[in-house]
Amino acid sequence: MSDEKKKEQQNDQQNDENNKDDAQGSLMDKIKQLGQTNVPQAPESNIHVLPIIGQIEGHLQLPQKNKTTKYEHLIPQIVAIEQNPKIEGVILLLNTVGGDVEAGLAISEMISTISKPTVSIVLGGGHSIGVPIAVSANYSFITETATMTIHPIRLTGLVIGVPQTFEYLDKMQDRVINFVVKHSNITEEDFKELMFAKGNLTRDIGTNVVGKDAVDCGLIDDVGGVKEAIVKLNELIDANKGEQVVQ
Repeated sequence: MSDEKKKEQQNDQQNDENNKDDAQGSLMDKIKQLGQTNVPQAPESNIHVLPIIGQIEGHLQLPQKNKTTKYEHLIPQIVAIEQNPKIEGVILLLNTVGGDVEAGLAISEMISTISKPTVSIVLGGGHSIGVPIAVSANYSFITETATMTIHPIRLTGLVIGVPQTFEYLDKMQDRVINFVVKHSNITEEDFKELMFAKGNLTRDIGTNVVGKDAVDCGLIDDVGGVKEAIVKLNELIDANKGEQVVQ
């Protein structure tokens, strides 16, 4: 056998071994991440799912043990959704404790200004700066057991004890209040009353609203889960198509 044929056989054997290693590696990754080998694959859909989970990360990187939503990952996704003609609607899945105020407001503003219909579902929790993100969608749902904590914003790090610090904090708080009032059915007075309430939270000022309470006060549009959200989003998509035809 010639040297060239021997080299070809050796290369083929090496490639087969590498492919086996890659397959085993991907299989192990699935087991580590999901606890199973077969992952259900969704068919091609015109609906994009955007999860908002854990803590919303701002300009400072959080520890690796924290589950985070990184705004530098999310913002390009929202731009891509707007540009992709195959995506006709977006579902936001929220289970977040809140996080960076400016990053949360940036995400909220982007969601509220895309042309595609959007529906949000608060699952588990949509706390703090998660509230503006939840109401930024065209229509919002909350499950019966989900909660939303409304409280004043806080400053972290170095705080200078001067009147300007309070004014800055007050202006930042007004940005959150104005956004929520503009994109939901709650009045400014009612939202401020929930935000500054005493005695509802054991170690803080504010209010924790659960499921239907969030709907009753006008913060969220309806109680529901995945099924209701998809039905509503399809209605909004059909209405959006109708408007485009008219134009």
